[in-house]
Amino acid sequence: MGDKLENCRCGLAALGQTDGVRIESVSSFYLTEPMEYADQPWFVNAAARIRTALDPFDLLAALKFIEQKSGRVDSGIRFGPRPLDFDIIFYNDMVLDTSMLIVPHPRLHQREFVLRPICDLVPDLMHPVLKKTAGQLLADLQSGGQQCIRMEQTVLLSFT
Repeated sequence: MGDKLENCRCGLAALGQTDGVRIESVSSFYLTEPMEYADQPWFVNAAARIRTALDPFDLLAALKFIEQKSGRVDSGIRFGPRPLDFDIIFYNDMVLDTSMLIVPHPRLHQREFVLRPICDLVPDLMHPVLKKTAGQLLADLQSGGQQCIRMEQTVLLSFT
């Protein structure tokens, strides 16, 4: 919702200012067709590789706090429009399945808008359950016509 690219930039800036988090790299930004709930505008997606002293649950809490500060509220529509949405896709080679958090993300291998930005950063990243790299998962993906278009933007980010 709103200025999607600016929301992503502000979300990344807030993440970079979070205690215990250091952003190492950010992928290109992609304009992506919505999945699941198609009656909404397209999204902007990217991936960030971070180093963190936070455990997965503290990281999730920090991400949810940033989302709320961006104006995110529960619309009641799963996969519906929102100003910002962070997901923990991988956390090292950890496998975690709780009611609050599943890592690796359970649908990442089905989503070009997740795999393409990850492949910008670490195409050889190994999925600890599927035992395939992100690049292999992207190559195997049957996108079903989902469009994921690299945005031609110059993005300069500064984090302190």
